[in-house]
Amino acid sequence: MAFRHTPYDGSKRPFTVGLEPVDFSRWLDPDGYLVAHLKRKIELLETAHTQVFRAESGTEEAQAEVLDLILGDLAAHHTSTHSVSSDAVEVLDGGPTVRLADYAPLEAASRLVQEDLVLMLKGQDGYRLAAASLCFPSSWSLAEKFGQSMHSIHDNVPGFNDGRMGQVVARIFDNLTSEQLVGRYNWSIYDDPDLHHPQAKRLAPQIVEEGAGALAHLFVRVERQTLRRLPVSGDILFTIKIHHDPVSLLKAHERGADLAAGLAAQLRDLDDRQVAYKGLTRYRAAIAEELENLAPSAPEAV
Repeated sequence: MAFRHTPYDGSKRPFTVGLEPVDFSRWLDPDGYLVAHLKRKIELLETAHTQVFRAESGTEEAQAEVLDLILGDLAAHHTSTHSVSSDAVEVLDGGPTVRLADYAPLEAASRLVQEDLVLMLKGQDGYRLAAASLCFPSSWSLAEKFGQSMHSIHDNVPGFNDGRMGQVVARIFDNLTSEQLVGRYNWSIYDDPDLHHPQAKRLAPQIVEEGAGALAHLFVRVERQTLRRLPVSGDILFTIKIHHDPVSLLKAHERGADLAAGLAAQLRDLDDRQVAYKGLTRYRAAIAEELENLAPSAPEAV
């Protein structure tokens, strides 16, 4: 199950839009962590609800549209993991049974899938975050970003507002049709296994102290993101699926050496602003060096 998506292998470039078409049959991405991830979602929704779920008044119809799309997708493509009926969905193999009428539609949908769900509505300042179930953020807070525009949400992302990226994203949002599904990937590095990370990344200093062995303490976190326009409301649904893999598992992975080399190369290639955004300024060299030690050596000249 580890390293299901590896955008750091050279196939993608960080800090680019990098959107690609996605087949609708592969919209949702359940894996072997489905039940564990849903249990963590339920824990967060029941103990920290206002931190992980917010919705503007008036978004109820769009939320219901999202729920209908997810129920249809689960019934069509994921019968091995979900049993869908008219009023409830059972997540198989020990997962929860969700009575749909017990929750706001977007929350009900979120309790069924590993993806976080974000609704973007168009207003005078472009698209804004109007409703979301965001249990597994990667160093950003729903409470801080709720109601903000795409421009404001990404204000601290290098190249988004002071480069072409924001303009490209704005055009994509305006031109996206309901017949299109597109996706992209991000990666980052953390030093704990928790999926819920609303705070800025701060690696523990001891992970790179001499003899500590950086890789033993690190996780490579990949976001699989998709965008689609809702066919009735015209709003845009943004999904975020988290893959959080121990970097140490690269040592036993069949492609581990190549993946380590790719991740090290991308770390080395980040500029100062990008590496600071990822919270790796102090640690980049040590992490890259250990990753390179896993990579295959170039053959010696004869």
